[in-house]
Amino acid sequence: MPEFNFTSFSDFLAMGGYGFFVWLSFGFSLAAIVALGWYSKRQQQQFIQQQASRSAREARVRQQQDREQV
Repeated sequence: MPEFNFTSFSDFLAMGGYGFFVWLSFGFSLAAIVALGWYSKRQQQQFIQQQASRSAREARVRQQQDREQV
């Protein structure tokens, strides 16, 4: 089993007096990663929706052109 340099869990959280800054940086990092994932997923959904709209429009245009040729 690994040996830890902290005598208790509260010492671990305190991180030798730097706990606030350590955990704050972890929090900001986690928030940034979650926000990036959310934003990427949103962009992907918008892209898929735009492609579907573009494809539907092209199909309507082709259908109208076929009707005009007949």
